[in-house]
Amino acid sequence: MALLRGINVGGKSKVEMPQLKKLFESLGVTDVVTYINSGNVIFKDRRSPSGIKDLLEKALSKEFGFDLRVVLRTGENIKQIVKQVPSGWMNDKQQKTDVLFLWDEINNKAILKKVDINPKIENVLYIDGALVWNIGRENVLKGGGIKLVKSDLYKHITARNINTVRKLNQLMAV
Repeated sequence: MALLRGINVGGKSKVEMPQLKKLFESLGVTDVVTYINSGNVIFKDRRSPSGIKDLLEKALSKEFGFDLRVVLRTGENIKQIVKQVPSGWMNDKQQKTDVLFLWDEINNKAILKKVDINPKIENVLYIDGALVWNIGRENVLKGGGIKLVKSDLYKHITARNINTVRKLNQLMAV
């Protein structure tokens, strides 16, 4: 699965999902499915992750006219993330739970030491490939997540809410 960073946010970096699907198919990947407009592309391919990642990023930049970064995750990785996130962590009116997918260069448990966490109001888990951030909606502006968005680390992250990640897990299991 490919997760594109920063598309269709605030009317910027516009990418239409049918065009995105067609591009992936033109690159020889199979069973392409897109899910919502945030750049989630499920597909199958036999090439190495680094090879397909470079190919995708070059093709995306050429097709859409701006640089797009991609993080790749396997179905097994998504399954493990969903399995390890407490079932009570939701993205609803009371709480916000985001899965922050990490680029390889920052993907290690030591990242927990690089982010501000207020354990009184937020919960953060490191799961291989991601940080999972849970906080009550009333505390979002008081938590460390808001500081992370403004940091250099955030350039190496793409975020999805837990509801999206759970749905992607279901789609990949089919």
